Amino acid sequence: MQIAKVCGTVVSTHKSKALTGVKLLLVQFLDATGQPTPQYEVAGDTVGAGLNEWVLVTRGSSARKEFGMEDRPVDAMVVGIIDTVTVGGDLIYSKKEAERPY
Repeated sequence: MQIAKVCGTVVSTHKSKALTGVKLLLVQFLDATGQPTPQYEVAGDTVGAGLNEWVLVTRGSSARKEFGMEDRPVDAMVVGIIDTVTVGGDLIYSKKEAERPY
């Protein structure tokens, strides 16, 4: 799995019938310090992630292990919404803090 940040949504009216009903998100992968990498991916979403949330993304054949996705042509799935990330004892992300209006 990889950590990514939801950057946007992808809407496709003409697509494989197997993708009908699958919410598609544009995610940008993050490094171990929480900094964005140049890598983006379109990922299916079954957990209801929203814009700017940090998420767990699984890729490849593991993306099709999600219930109901076994026969869908997906290479990446958002499988979790992250609450906190700690590296070396330092908190680098907290959903609670990210949602706070300043």
